[in-house]
Amino acid sequence: MTAEIIDGKAFAAGLRARVGQAAGLFQSVANRAAGLAVVLVGEDPASAVYVRSKGKATLEAGMASFEHRLPAGTPQEELVALVHRLNADPAVDGILVQLPLPPHIDENAIIAAIDPDKDVDGFHPINAGRLATGLPGFVPCTPLGCLMLLKDRLGDLSGLDAVVIGRSNIVGKPMAQLLIRESCTVTVAHSRTRDLPALVRRADIVVAAVGRPEMVKGDWIKPGATVIDVGINRVPAAEPGKTRLVGDVDFAGASQLAGAITPVPGGVGPMTIAVLLRNALVAAHRHAGVELTERL
Repeated sequence: MTAEIIDGKAFAAGLRARVGQAAGLFQSVANRAAGLAVVLVGEDPASAVYVRSKGKATLEAGMASFEHRLPAGTPQEELVALVHRLNADPAVDGILVQLPLPPHIDENAIIAAIDPDKDVDGFHPINAGRLATGLPGFVPCTPLGCLMLLKDRLGDLSGLDAVVIGRSNIVGKPMAQLLIRESCTVTVAHSRTRDLPALVRRADIVVAAVGRPEMVKGDWIKPGATVIDVGINRVPAAEPGKTRLVGDVDFAGASQLAGAITPVPGGVGPMTIAVLLRNALVAAHRHAGVELTERL
């Protein structure tokens, strides 16, 4: 068996096109563009790349982009004050504070300062509670993107056995909650799980989000299972001095048993920004009291 490759890049492009169309309709009804504010503190190279990508994608979708770049030494109180101003700004529908923040800033305090209805990252404790209790709210972008790929591939997920490897607040925990909401039987595994291979071998769905290169071996995969690899790990390449990207799953081995699998790169990664734009547009419709007619 050779697995079907789940093309996250193509799916994300389609979602972004739908967001762009819906953003144009929103602007014609609300007489303003939907607005996304992104805050970057410091000069972390990876974060700076992400912020540029998010700003470019926001503009391409026909939405307003508000970027705030602050020095690494910015006091926490100053960052909180900026978040409060963005909360009160009617032109801003969504707020994203790029993580990680400098060590002197309490990330939890900053996340808690964001208006939950503008928390398009879905990290606020209120949105986490809404997800856990089945109430409407914002869901973190990466797990929601994973769910979209799973439903596009499998349709109804009801009754399927799923294993989520990783228990972070950003991916693992919300992913498990989303799968529970879809009536899957869900196991959350982690670094202290006993006999992880045996758990994975029973799973119809495997979501790997543990941050360890190729930790999930190919022979762990149940024949025909669907594998979603969230990991993005840079490892040495065969050519001296070069590196390459790999996921948390041994792609070469797993693709011989799985029914479908996401590649790295080109799988889950492109979905994150696409879902962020989707969340920002949903927030704009809610703030303006405008019905969202496009299915996103």
